[in-house]
Amino acid sequence: MKITLTVNGTGHPLDVEPRRLLADVLRDDLGLTGTHLGCEHGICGACTVLMDGRPVRSCLVLAVQCDGGSVRTVEGLAGPDGAPHPLQRAFSAEHALQCGFCTPGFLMAAAAALEADPDLGAEPDAVAEVVGSNICRCTGYEPIRRAITRAAQEQREQAHER
Repeated sequence: MKITLTVNGTGHPLDVEPRRLLADVLRDDLGLTGTHLGCEHGICGACTVLMDGRPVRSCLVLAVQCDGGSVRTVEGLAGPDGAPHPLQRAFSAEHALQCGFCTPGFLMAAAAALEADPDLGAEPDAVAEVVGSNICRCTGYEPIRRAITRAAQEQREQAHER
């Protein structure tokens, strides 16, 4: 099937098999390997991307379901000038990654949550809910919670400066 995906702001006309997963198209056809495949059952969250601004497990979504839509992957998180996103800076500062396999999924889930609620970091339960949506086997979840809270605080401060 012929589809068009806008991925990280760039349009991509594609010819895909109807049962092809979005994760496979992103990784294999577009070379965006930051989207990781872990469990391939929608449980771990490593494959989380934003589809029209909402977090989705790309291992559960067919590429044809995204036709005409906009997908944002971890590669599209940085600013246009290549400057790291506040979440990327915070994950580094808080040592919220170890092996890094789960990190893209956490970053994308947190990015969606912060875009939906700029005051997210002010509510520990809301941050815990975001963190609980994905699985990490290395760091534990406290550094990830701190990183999301830190990024939310940074974004709030930047918004007040404008």
